[in-house]
Amino acid sequence: MESARARRCVGGRRSGRPADRLAGVLAAVLLLLAPGCSAGSEDRTVEVGFYAFFEPVSSSADADPESSGFDTHIGYEADLLTAIEAMEGHGLRFNRTAISQWTGIWLRPATDEFDLVGGGITILEARTRDESGDPVVVFTDGHIDFSQSLLVRVEDAARLPDHDALMPTDVVGVLPNTTGEARLLQILGVADEDGGLAAGTRIDTPSGSVTVETDGSLVISAARVSPELGLRARLIPAESHRPQVLYLGEEPGAEVGEAELLAALSKGTIDAIARGTAGNTLAAAASDGAFVVTALDSRPERGGFVVGIDDTTLLRQINQAVSWLTDGGRIGMAEWLADPRVFLDRAARWDGGS
Repeated sequence: MESARARRCVGGRRSGRPADRLAGVLAAVLLLLAPGCSAGSEDRTVEVGFYAFFEPVSSSADADPESSGFDTHIGYEADLLTAIEAMEGHGLRFNRTAISQWTGIWLRPATDEFDLVGGGITILEARTRDESGDPVVVFTDGHIDFSQSLLVRVEDAARLPDHDALMPTDVVGVLPNTTGEARLLQILGVADEDGGLAAGTRIDTPSGSVTVETDGSLVISAARVSPELGLRARLIPAESHRPQVLYLGEEPGAEVGEAELLAALSKGTIDAIARGTAGNTLAAAASDGAFVVTALDSRPERGGFVVGIDDTTLLRQINQAVSWLTDGGRIGMAEWLADPRVFLDRAARWDGGS
């Protein structure tokens, strides 16, 4: 079932009078000349929401939400969507809107606001369900591989080659409700695979400190968090040899972008940033030698787009296009970084699926 917001190019009823018939023909011509319309087509304009602060995967051309460039989509996923539009006869056009709030972004296609959402979202079954546990969205096939890592100052690289080297005096910065946060807590032994926190873990919030009473009684995962921990400011593991985890922002627990984390690392407010290797690698390259990437996680992740659970036609179209553009998964981030036109070049070779 397609979204009610799907746009169709349709003609009107013809009148019997010559003047009206001429007007009808002119109207039909104008309609066919409109963006996204062609003779016999059923092109659809898809409302896309994209996360604005995940370079180089998905970001805004201008990070200022008040700027005209905020809704201009750039990065790996932006080029992938543009290539889908360029696939002759595939019939999809994307109207893109930047999203600054990460938490719950994967559930946005279940609303009337968006048909499809992206932004470097790791595919997790738990992210397909709403607060009641009902499935409301579905992921497309994966189009990008992720892994987690630490970004550290160059002078700390030898001291912090892996997560086990982190000391209780170290502070690790994370973005809340991300796989970077969830995986860090798992590696440190603070949380289990489902996000259940270890007894004795202390979490500072604006309303005071919360201590986990029993294993798994409170949860921090990439898909959900216990309500009392929603505005977490600092996490102190029960095991005294583990590092503290810091959440930055003007208000405790507020979501921040990459820039705030990088500034904190540069100033020494934090000693490492736990997040995806793609973002960490880009930051290291742009730091003029100030930062390096360490502690590469061996566990792979796969990222994809998200659509409403009933939008099976869009799901099929996106999967077909992504499979072609990535050559069945053989083209990814590394190939795109080497040649940003790689997806457009594949789109030019599309033969309509025949």
